[in-house]
Amino acid sequence: AAALAEAELRRSHLWEKAQVMSRTLSGGMKRRLMIARAMMTQPRLLILDEPTAGVDIEIRRDMWRVLKEINAAGTTIILTTHYLEEAEHLCRNLAIINHGQIVTQGPMRELLAKLDVEGFLFDIDGVLPAELPVIEGTTLTAIDGHTLDLDMPRAMDLNRVFATLGSAGIRVRSMRTKSNRLEELFVRLTG
Repeated sequence: AAALAEAELRRSHLWEKAQVMSRTLSGGMKRRLMIARAMMTQPRLLILDEPTAGVDIEIRRDMWRVLKEINAAGTTIILTTHYLEEAEHLCRNLAIINHGQIVTQGPMRELLAKLDVEGFLFDIDGVLPAELPVIEGTTLTAIDGHTLDLDMPRAMDLNRVFATLGSAGIRVRSMRTKSNRLEELFVRLTG
């Protein structure tokens, strides 16, 4: 048991706190300790309610790493979370619950594939014109003077967007996919 306790404390980056009373730990450390304690029984199923609520981003990401390791080692994890980024990052299967009712459930990839819209952020060279070009079927919004937010149908050719932006004198320096796809699905399903 001592070897398992040491392994779990080390995985959770708590080994240096092994001799400290748990009530003196920070909130994030207490959350990590909760998971390490749960793993002492080597469960096949781990149920977590909001495991990263109230912790800073660094601790949250470290906890994600630990949860992925636990899952990869064969433990099934059921978790509730209000952090949609967390669900998108950690979950293979998902159930969206609204007012106590399951609105949808299934494999994450299948649920996200139902979205018929893709989102992109464009960083622009220079300053955006006062009036943005209209690209039929899309929503194009200026976030600031140098960034555009685009939502477009998944089936639309992105080259058409670049051609229209280029015709308007807008040169795209870089582009990235918006990472809030699960949030978009959630909003669509829960209205």
